[in-house]
Amino acid sequence: MPVKKYHHGDLKNALIKAGIEILAKEGVHGLSLRKVALKAGVSHTAPYSHFADKQSLIAAISTEGLRIICEHTEEVIRRYRGKPVRQLIEAGWAYIQFALSDSAHFKVTLSSVLEREKDYSEYVELSYKCFSQLVCIVENCQAAGLLRPGPSDVEAINVWSIVHGFVSLYLEGQFYHTILERFTVRDLMISSLGHITLVDLTPRTYARIAASPRYALQPVGTI
Repeated sequence: MPVKKYHHGDLKNALIKAGIEILAKEGVHGLSLRKVALKAGVSHTAPYSHFADKQSLIAAISTEGLRIICEHTEEVIRRYRGKPVRQLIEAGWAYIQFALSDSAHFKVTLSSVLEREKDYSEYVELSYKCFSQLVCIVENCQAAGLLRPGPSDVEAINVWSIVHGFVSLYLEGQFYHTILERFTVRDLMISSLGHITLVDLTPRTYARIAASPRYALQPVGTI
């Protein structure tokens, strides 16, 4: 197989993409740097210029996934500044869209296949940033009376558990088709989050609540 020519900086991204594709088909046990090199069309030694071993590649894949989540969440916080309920719903929806558009990448990013994660500083930094963004959204919602008061990090775990559990069930095909014939995935997510809000948040009331001055405020914190 001819070796492809890559511009500076492209090889690492090509290897990450190849790794995601292999993970999607063969799982973590089917992943190896040799297979990644073959799929990317480079020599079997090329990956070692960026990754010391398979775990380093998994760390890079997971880190890139966290970067995507962070960027999308940051955009939501910026776009809906002062509108906590929109931050809550749209951040959740952005998380789900990532899962739906690239389920293999999403599953690896939010899995436990990365060993000794503390050895990868960029991964740790982005993981903390993602969670901090969610805590910021929760604090804004608490200040607006949308979520119950209390430790914001604990409430953030509750929100994350709902959204992550929701999309994980969907990806595993656990939603009955009769439900999906009646409701969109987005509406079902809103209904799920509505179970922990202090207002009657449903797909039908979301727009009204989001537009209400009562639930509009300046963000408590920024990231």
